[in-house]
Amino acid sequence: MSQHKLITYFKDALVNKSLKVLLLRVAGVFFFFALSLFLTNFYDPELVGKYDFTRATLLILGGITMFGTNEAIIYYSGVLRAQDSIGGLYQVYKKMLRIIFVVALLFLLLFWITPNGVIDQFFEKEGVSSLLFKIVLTLIAFALTLLNIDTLRGLNQALFSELYRNIFRYLPFFLGIIVLFLTNHTEWLVEMYLLGFFYIAATSSIRVYQAFRKGSEISHVRPFSYNNILKKSYPMALSSVAYFLMQSTDIVLLGKFTNFDTVAFYAIAVKLSIATSLALQSVNVIIAPKIAEVFKKNDRLQLKQILKNSTRLIISLSLPILIILSVFASFFLGLFGEEYKVAKSALLILLVGQFFNTLSGPVGVYMNMTGKQNKLQLVLIFGFITNLILNWFLIPEYGMIGAASATAISVILWKSIAVIYTYRKDKIKTFLS
Repeated sequence: MSQHKLITYFKDALVNKSLKVLLLRVAGVFFFFALSLFLTNFYDPELVGKYDFTRATLLILGGITMFGTNEAIIYYSGVLRAQDSIGGLYQVYKKMLRIIFVVALLFLLLFWITPNGVIDQFFEKEGVSSLLFKIVLTLIAFALTLLNIDTLRGLNQALFSELYRNIFRYLPFFLGIIVLFLTNHTEWLVEMYLLGFFYIAATSSIRVYQAFRKGSEISHVRPFSYNNILKKSYPMALSSVAYFLMQSTDIVLLGKFTNFDTVAFYAIAVKLSIATSLALQSVNVIIAPKIAEVFKKNDRLQLKQILKNSTRLIISLSLPILIILSVFASFFLGLFGEEYKVAKSALLILLVGQFFNTLSGPVGVYMNMTGKQNKLQLVLIFGFITNLILNWFLIPEYGMIGAASATAISVILWKSIAVIYTYRKDKIKTFLS
C-alpha cells in the first residue's frame, strides 16, 4: 500500500474512530490483566475460581435480564438517526429500563421459590446457593450498566462508552481488592466484585441523562411501543444469551465437574484468548449503528465498503496478537503464577477458535443490524447447544482441554453458518476477501 493510500486509509472516519476505540480497549485489557495479575499472585486460587465462576454466572443471568435491550438500543439509534428523530431514543431508553427491572424481579422470585439444597446438589458443592443469591441481587445493576454503556454508543459517545466499559467498570473492584488484601479480608472478594456494579450503574446513569440533555435529545414523543421494542429486542435477547452462554458455559461446568482451582487456571486462558478479539469488538462498536443507518437507506455500495474495510482492519490488528500469544503461551500464563501454566494446551485450542472468529469479520453485528435477528438467534442457539453438549461430555473426561475444545468447535461452527447464510442471502462478504 502506497504512502498516500495509507494516509487516506487512516484518515477514513471508520478507521480513525475504530482505532481510538481500540486504544481504549487495549488500555482496558491492560487494566483488566493488571487486576487479574494482582488476584492470581496475591489471592488463593480457590477464591479466584469462585470469582471467575461468579463472573461467568452473572454474564449468563445478566444477559437474560438485559433481554436484548443493549443490542436493540443501538439498532433504534441508527433507525432514528436515519429519520432525523434521534430525540425519540430517550423514550425508548426509559421503556427498556422498565423491561430489565421486571426481568430482574422475576429472577429474584424464581430464586426465592427454589430450595437452596437443590442448587448446591446440582453443583455438588456447598455454598453455591449463597453465591447465586448475591448474583441475582446484582442483576439489575449489571443490566443497567451495560444498557447505559450501549446507550452512550447510540448517542455517538463511543469514547465515553468505552471508558465505562473498559476502565470505570473495573476500577472500583480493583481498588477494593487492594484494600481487602491490605486489611486481610480477602474472603470478601466476590462481594467486592458485585458491589462495584451498583456504583457503576449509578454513575453511568447520570452520564446517560447528561448526554440526552446536552444533545437536546430528550423528546416526549413515543416513536416505538413496548410491543415494538419487545419484538425487536426478543430475538436479540436470545442471540445475546446464546452468545453469553457459549462464553461462560465452559467455566460454569468446570465449576460443577472439577474444582474452583481448575476454574481459575482455565479462566486465565479464556481471558488471554479473548484479548485477541479486541479489534473485532472495537470495530463492531463503531460500525453497528452505521450499518443500521446505511442499510435503512438501501445504500449497498457503502454497506459493502464499510464491511470490507472493517474486516481488513480487524484481521490486520488481530493476527499479530494471535501469533505472539501462540508462540509465547507459557510465558504469558506464567505471569499469573507458575501453576497457571497448566492451561497452556487449553489456551492454544482457544486461540484456534479466535483465529476463525477473526477471519469471519463482523457477521453477527451485520445480521443484528439488518433485520436478521431471528436467523442469528437460531444460529447462536445451535452453537450454544453444540457447546453445551460437548462441554457436558468432554469436561468430565478431559477437564480444561475438553472445555477449550468444546468452545473452539462451537465458535467455528456458528461463525461458518452465519457467514455462509449472509453471503447467500445478501451477496455480502463479512469475511476476508
